[in-house]
Amino acid sequence: MKSKNEKTQLVLLSLLGIVLFFGTWEMCIQCGLVSERVMCAPSTAIKTFITKLTVSKPDGATVIVHFLTSLKLSLAGFLTAVIIGVPLGLFMGYFRIMDSLLTPLFEIVRPIPPIAWIPIVILTLGIGFPAKVFIIFISAFVPCVINSYLGIKLTNQTLINVAKTFGASEWQIFTKVCVPSSMSMVFAGVRISLGNAWSTLVAAEMLASTKGLGYMIQMGRTLIRPDIIVVGMATIGCTGALMAWILGRFEKKVAPWRYK
Repeated sequence: MKSKNEKTQLVLLSLLGIVLFFGTWEMCIQCGLVSERVMCAPSTAIKTFITKLTVSKPDGATVIVHFLTSLKLSLAGFLTAVIIGVPLGLFMGYFRIMDSLLTPLFEIVRPIPPIAWIPIVILTLGIGFPAKVFIIFISAFVPCVINSYLGIKLTNQTLINVAKTFGASEWQIFTKVCVPSSMSMVFAGVRISLGNAWSTLVAAEMLASTKGLGYMIQMGRTLIRPDIIVVGMATIGCTGALMAWILGRFEKKVAPWRYK
């Protein structure tokens, strides 16, 4: 366990890194090393963000509307991937029949980039909300399955043998030994999935969107407004970081033994 002083030092170092990064960025713009037509200064992005809280121009919606639209889209795809992917990976990792049945198919689907699904998704699901959710689902689904699968496979065999010695059934071994043991890998996969869901957002919102942070970024590119692009990117980044922190707190509740 870290002492209070060590935690304070780590927080200060983190803040120092952020200040140095944005300070250097601001200085490069103010000194003319980088043109503001190519990249805006952090101070300009902050002003644009404050303005976009109440003004819909030039991209048709306020940043709050864009944010809520993207949050709904990302959460729908991400949560669907977790609900389906984690149990599937756990079952594939423990039950040989499911492993033999599904792993070959999964290995074929896994290398296909989420963006490559867009044409077939348009043909089958159209360009509405379900199509966008599916693109995000695909990007978040793969890490959930892989990490859950590996978590089961990496379970200490000694623990399984001890459970068998005490007469535990296959289902009891799976639920009482393998699943708790795999939680570290499962949450690592969920974290990767969360990042993938937000990173695929821009591609998903290419499907005839009129709102959303991805759409906002694309409009910023079209209008040659780097400040709008940076505001959209920063909103995605901060939201992803906040959700990762919430996920970490949830992990401590679900698997508290990992932090003792």
